[in-house]
Amino acid sequence: MKAVEFRLPKEFDKSFTVFNERGTHFPCPWHYHPEFELVLVNKSSGKRMVGDHIGYYNDGDLVLMGPNLPHVWVSDSKFLEMKEPSASDATVIHFTPDFIGQDIFNIPEFSTFSDILNLSSRGIHIRGAASEQIAQVMNNMVFESGLKRLSSIFEIFDIISSMNDYQTLASPNFLFNSNKETNRHSRINDYILRNFHKQITLKEVADEANMATTTFCNFFKEQYRMTFIEYVNQIRIGHFCKLISEKDKSILEAAYTCGFNSVANFNRQFKKLKGMSPSEFKRVVMIN
Repeated sequence: MKAVEFRLPKEFDKSFTVFNERGTHFPCPWHYHPEFELVLVNKSSGKRMVGDHIGYYNDGDLVLMGPNLPHVWVSDSKFLEMKEPSASDATVIHFTPDFIGQDIFNIPEFSTFSDILNLSSRGIHIRGAASEQIAQVMNNMVFESGLKRLSSIFEIFDIISSMNDYQTLASPNFLFNSNKETNRHSRINDYILRNFHKQITLKEVADEANMATTTFCNFFKEQYRMTFIEYVNQIRIGHFCKLISEKDKSILEAAYTCGFNSVANFNRQFKKLKGMSPSEFKRVVMIN
């Protein structure tokens, strides 16, 4: 899965791009581009990959990404197979660092926002009240023009500057500056996404990355700041949480579906990652 460069056509009378994306799925493959991007999912669910981060998204998911950060949103099968009554729906903003003038983000009034933009090189998941406020502004922007449209993006910048509920996504050392390493990351992530539900050996993934097993282990620990097994367990537990939240599955059935073949190991890994037992997590989900 090689990241491809993606360019949106620019409108001659607009300094930045706002558009609505609707369909059975989000069509862009694993890609990158030179603009900052703000993606609001209005309707859909599935997996998103941002750099070396793999997570899940639902309605209302909002992510800010810096230039040239590879990413992809993969809709769940219920959207792809048109089993969901509503189509996938997202609102997207693209803007360049100089869209309203060279060095605009270096002026004092933008100091806090510039710090957030620096963090966006890893991708930022925006949550809480800020996400709700930004969503309302973004969806109105699709129908705006002129100074109203420009003032709206400044309103978003202001909300982002004061937000305190957010999560950075890609690891701190993820750098998209080498086709060789990017392709290697892509092959590893793609292989894990396709196979996490069954047993994956180190040799299988090392072969996928064209590396010796020992070299792969060292590479993975250096690049991902965790062992390969820890990373796979995170993916599996994330999928378990999604199944428990959305499906009528027992804890045991969901654990086996996600690739765990030992209940004791699953319980231990879940408690380590989530700070509670799987049954406690399910009770919280059922209450909410």
